Amino acid sequence: MTGVEYVTAPSPATRAVGISRFWRGIGYLLGGLPVGIVAFVVAIVGFVLGLGTFVIWIGLPVLVLTLRAARGLAVVERRSTEWATGRALPPHYYREPTGRGIGRLFRALIDPQSWRDMLHAVVALPLRIATFVITVAWTVGGLGGLLYVTWQWALPDDDEGGGLYWLLTGDQGRAGEIAVNTVLGAVMLATSPFVVRGLVATRAGLARGLLTNQTAALRARAAQLELSRRAAVQAEAQTLRRLERDIHDGPQQRLVRLNMDLEAVARRLDDDPDKARPLVAEALEQSREALGELRALSRGIAPPILADRGLGPALAAAAARCPVQVSLDVALPQGERLAPAVENTAYFVVTEALTNVAKHAQATLCTVQVSADAQRVLVQVRDDGRGGAHLGKGHGLAGLADRLATVEGALDVVSPPGGPTVLTADIPLAGLGERP
Repeated sequence: MTGVEYVTAPSPATRAVGISRFWRGIGYLLGGLPVGIVAFVVAIVGFVLGLGTFVIWIGLPVLVLTLRAARGLAVVERRSTEWATGRALPPHYYREPTGRGIGRLFRALIDPQSWRDMLHAVVALPLRIATFVITVAWTVGGLGGLLYVTWQWALPDDDEGGGLYWLLTGDQGRAGEIAVNTVLGAVMLATSPFVVRGLVATRAGLARGLLTNQTAALRARAAQLELSRRAAVQAEAQTLRRLERDIHDGPQQRLVRLNMDLEAVARRLDDDPDKARPLVAEALEQSREALGELRALSRGIAPPILADRGLGPALAAAAARCPVQVSLDVALPQGERLAPAVENTAYFVVTEALTNVAKHAQATLCTVQVSADAQRVLVQVRDDGRGGAHLGKGHGLAGLADRLATVEGALDVVSPPGGPTVLTADIPLAGLGERP
């Protein structure tokens, strides 16, 4: 049979999602008005006050604080819009001010997204008022019309007309008035989900237009990736130089000595075998020491225990080798492995920190804490040494910061003179590969 269409009724789950979205839209439209009033007042008063007192420098911090307040209110609007629509908004980007004092305040004033947030706080109020009024009028008016028969008796009976039925037909009649209002109320209630959805889309469109800036966010992301690439190249070069230096100063010298001993053994085997035995024993000792140094160097790069058993056992082995007493606390998901890039970076952070503590800190105790959640791995190394560590160029911690930058991580060092020193590394999990 042709020309027959089969219409499938919406499932209970689909209806539940639609009902939930409708009530979220109602809450979004009604709750937006008080927030919009606060945002409008903050933006207008802060801008006028800051601009009026700018000549006496009081206006500078006032404007900066106003922009920060608008930024916080923009965060509220983004979250509520995503909650109401069920979809994520495009990305946005804020410039982080650098420097100190007045220069930092001036740089905070030139952030384009902050001014877009303030503009949204101003122009969104009329739209919030309109959507609030339409939402209340459509839903409450529709409910009132549908229930007109239950409360129409309370209206005054005017022989001169004045009801909706009279306006439409010119005639008077209680039954006609009830019928018209009931039908109109039913239509309004039936169409209220579409009206609410359209109002939500209108307000979300304004938020998408002013509170997001995908182009700026992508440019900032590209710049960040470029910095990460440069940091990766620099960290790789530093690692190779250090590895070459360590091999040249350690195993290479022992292998040269081993070669000389073996040549001496070869010369003495024919004429004096007894004198060759001490040289053989010395050559064996040199080979064992060279092998031990090569193993130590390989542990500093990526030890087999890290690949075989994971981050926890590898850090336990590193802590056992440290000459300073180490208290280790590794809180990772039981039975789960992190991505190799994450494990390697966390291991490198801890081992480098322990090396710096052993060489420079004059500490008696070092505490290592490693924790993970769904977004990041947090590594903290704390020692009771003399302090004074910093991220200055040419210091070991600068190379550690470069290594973290390759995975878009961050390093924070707090080390006042006299200690204690607290090193905190934040390693994101997104984009660093799958867990094994």
